[in-house]
Amino acid sequence: MATMTAAQRRDLAKQHYDAYVAECPTRQLLDRISDKWVSLVLAALADGPRRYAELNRVIAGVSPKMLTQTLRALERDGLVERRVTAEVPVRVDYELTPLGHSLQPVMSAVKAWAETRMDDVLAARARYDSSVEKTGCTV
Repeated sequence: MATMTAAQRRDLAKQHYDAYVAECPTRQLLDRISDKWVSLVLAALADGPRRYAELNRVIAGVSPKMLTQTLRALERDGLVERRVTAEVPVRVDYELTPLGHSLQPVMSAVKAWAETRMDDVLAARARYDSSVEKTGCTV
């Protein structure tokens, strides 16, 4: 079997979308959807369109700047649609696109897993922290 150069591996990955290759677009998409604000925005939009202020209220701790950046990135990736309605004042709604809806079952499953398994994770952390304190070693 012939060996490939790094450039050849990158070219091949682009053809096959290999997320293990740093330059691959799928890696960038995984980076995006694994962001905590993205997962929370997608979860908040699962039940239908919401205004910016509603999203800001529902997602505790997100700054206006971060929420705006997240919504723009999701819009760019085709996961969220921004709809402006000419009213006084102007109304802006955000909702999932069909592509965004197709991602929803995965995101909902991860959110549900985190919510139901948090006690197990906290117990594991406590065990780990206790063992590190006793031995003084993390490796």
